[in-house]
Amino acid sequence: MRTGMHTVPEPSPPPTPPVPLTALLAREDLALRQIAGPPAAGTVLHGAHTSEMADPYPYLLGGELLLTAGVHIPEAAGSGTYFDDYVSRIVAAGGAALGFGVAPVHDTVPRALVASCETYGLPLLEVPPRTTFAAVGRAVWQLMEHARTAELRRVTEAQQSLAAAASRPDPVPAVLHRLARHLGGRAVLYGPEGAEIAAAGRTREGSPRAHEDTDRTADGSPDALTALARLLVARGSASASDTTPAGIHLTAYALGAGQGFVLGVAAGRRDPGDHTIASVAAVLLSLLTGEQHSGSGAARSSALVRLLLGDTAEDVVPLLGGDRWLVVHARPEERAPDALAASALGAALGSPLVDLAGDVVRVLVPAGREPGPQPGWTLGVSAAVAPGGWRAADTQAARALGRARATRTALVRYGTRAALAELVPPDEAEAHARALLAPLADNPALTETLRTWLSLHGSWDRTAVALSVHRNTVRQRIARCAALLGTDPDDPDVRMELWFALRRAER
Repeated sequence: MRTGMHTVPEPSPPPTPPVPLTALLAREDLALRQIAGPPAAGTVLHGAHTSEMADPYPYLLGGELLLTAGVHIPEAAGSGTYFDDYVSRIVAAGGAALGFGVAPVHDTVPRALVASCETYGLPLLEVPPRTTFAAVGRAVWQLMEHARTAELRRVTEAQQSLAAAASRPDPVPAVLHRLARHLGGRAVLYGPEGAEIAAAGRTREGSPRAHEDTDRTADGSPDALTALARLLVARGSASASDTTPAGIHLTAYALGAGQGFVLGVAAGRRDPGDHTIASVAAVLLSLLTGEQHSGSGAARSSALVRLLLGDTAEDVVPLLGGDRWLVVHARPEERAPDALAASALGAALGSPLVDLAGDVVRVLVPAGREPGPQPGWTLGVSAAVAPGGWRAADTQAARALGRARATRTALVRYGTRAALAELVPPDEAEAHARALLAPLADNPALTETLRTWLSLHGSWDRTAVALSVHRNTVRQRIARCAALLGTDPDDPDVRMELWFALRRAER
């Protein structure tokens, strides 16, 4: 088991992937042929190197295709241990395969060399006279470059996919699902006590035996991945990795600033870019689950305490930053939001001031950060107001959200544009509004229904959606409004006057 004492891992570019020997053999322009050694399917190349040294060991890094024309081979080599010594040193140095060039030194590959490669399990390739070693080396590097480009593209697409998942109403399950899919394995989020909070996927093999190795040991004790996660927390490390007897690769990442959350990953194989992808997921999950202990967090706590002790919103707003604010009401399109989804939405909108109230999330956003549509959410945004107008802005955002849901629009902003009504002296306008709407003063439900119905151009169905009531209820309420007010709401002039009065009354 390997552990590291670092913070949350930072994503880094993946290393260059190795090239399967089968890909090189498939190049028809090279006409290479394997004549000895184990099947090429299990061999990968990390490079190509040409050497005519009798002992190439000091010049190999491991993983190379060693190319030779046999210049170093003495005439009596076949009768002694020369080839066994030569091949054993290549294997000891980690050489992946040996390519032997036919002509101009040797007309054929020496039989003793073929036998030695079979004995020591070293793939032996015959390089025909028309194929230069330079062409073989260039082909290896081309394949490696193609593999690296493909891996970088895979990692980039995975990063974008994970970021999109983090902005969904169910960010944690979505991130784990995408991570498991991209790694072809299983991803688990553990809580501070080591309990599994959420999980997605399975190991790439998908076999019962492989699944048992990552789920539960034979004696029923906690699974290997859970044990690794608990060990990570106990040691205070940032990451740890292990491999089960079945060959399942396990990795655990500590999330946040020591809060005990851990991301566990189990996969049947480990590709070069997998660590980068998992690191991105760890960073995103840290933001979704972590407790914020920054100076801004202390300022928010201070503002809350002052409000509880009697200060006004105007008194505490300097601690929060910004003179004018927007209130955003948001509702997910599918399931009811939870605390993590609300926190993720606040992060996407650029504000930690989030309130989860039933199936609606409210966010207080500085006016300089203009909210945009969020995938999976329907948003209503208020006009920009000073702290003294927060309560009115909250009402505006609620109405904008109702309109957004009724019109199936991702985001609706509450209108603040000046109109002809602004030409009427405020005192006179408000007095007229109070007098006109007096019959509805004791019935907020009728007033809100009338306002919503007028804002949606008299649509019964959309008003019903916005208010979460039956369309017949809307009809009954509008009929009741007409009776109390003694007006005909189907008359455009009446509608205009009522809308004018409602707008003035809400100020």
